[in-house]
Amino acid sequence: TLTLTATPIPRTLQFSLMAARDLSVITTPPPNRYPIETQVIRFTEELIRDAISYEIQRNGQVFFINNRIENIKEVAGLIQRLVPDARVGIGHGQMDGKKLEELMLAFMEGEFDVLVATTIIESGLDVPNANTIFVNNAHNFGLSDLHQMRGRVGRSNKKAFCYFITPPYSMMTSEAQKRITALEQFSELGSGFNIAMKDLEIRGAGDLLGGEQSGFINDIGFDTYQKIMNEAIDELKENEFKELYEADNNIETKEFVKDILIDADFELLFPDDYINSVSERLVLYNELGTLKTEEQLLLFEQKLMDRFGPLPKQAMDLLKSVRIKWIASKIGIEKLIMKQGKMMGYFISDQQSNFYQSNRFLKVMQFVQQNGNLCKIKEKETKNGLRLLLTFEQVKSVNKALELLKMI
Repeated sequence: TLTLTATPIPRTLQFSLMAARDLSVITTPPPNRYPIETQVIRFTEELIRDAISYEIQRNGQVFFINNRIENIKEVAGLIQRLVPDARVGIGHGQMDGKKLEELMLAFMEGEFDVLVATTIIESGLDVPNANTIFVNNAHNFGLSDLHQMRGRVGRSNKKAFCYFITPPYSMMTSEAQKRITALEQFSELGSGFNIAMKDLEIRGAGDLLGGEQSGFINDIGFDTYQKIMNEAIDELKENEFKELYEADNNIETKEFVKDILIDADFELLFPDDYINSVSERLVLYNELGTLKTEEQLLLFEQKLMDRFGPLPKQAMDLLKSVRIKWIASKIGIEKLIMKQGKMMGYFISDQQSNFYQSNRFLKVMQFVQQNGNLCKIKEKETKNGLRLLLTFEQVKSVNKALELLKMI
């Protein structure tokens, strides 16, 4: 089965994240498209009037979503009063099918300026000339619904605007606040997957062994939940379903270290005077932690330079530390300490791990034997038992650490 979706529901997305389904993400937008400017506003007549008037002045059209049929005519009348020159139409699901079709075609052909409608326009409608949308009582909709409605505009080479009309934050539920905040945060082109991930975090994936579709993982956090889940899946692959996943269990290609801890006395960070916003720095740190390839890291670096200017030394060292983590994890290091001019790498704590039978570990041992003046391997007693330790002397910079690890 091939499923195509802009915002997969939590259950569907979870199947992919737990490796039950393959997942491909298309993030390349069509040419000449711009991100939709998203704003959360109160129901303010002046703002609504100005936004509609601006769109009409540039020969565009407007969607106004009001999902209550009982007062949809009142809303249309209000818009007509605010913008007397606007040609206003009304559409909803209780209309005769033929009349509704004629209404939609008339709007697409530009016969009126504002379409006041229910969520019937949520999907399947392509009106390139409509580049402003209002969603009344947006806090009552789900994340994917709001994202779909926002996608009704911005379908041409014109700048588009989306206004989510809500009551004050203090009057919304905590879940509604999270949904609205997520849509403000993820307004870039191709951000549907990020929104779906946020939806999964807010609503939960449900009971994996039953039909329950909802649930919460706030107690342990989404990242921890995913880590536990992945560890359980790996354990099943290695034991109960060993024959099915023979390729995944190949000790020469298997990823033995998935999370490496770096402890350093170098400044590895985005300085306050480089990125002022605390929340922005946290988002970027989180994004940096998800990068897996050199190409992704270079794109991330270019994005930083485009937004904030040339990278200071601390930020450059931070990006290099990501490369250090990649190399260290490949050679079986779980913890890396870079302090007082020394670098110490702790190998996998499980002495029975198949890593120690692999060619990768053999290659490390051969390197140490051939370069005894650079590094040494020794055993160290820890509270969890003996640990194998790789040590380097005279490591006084992140550059030097990266250079040494690349040699292995």
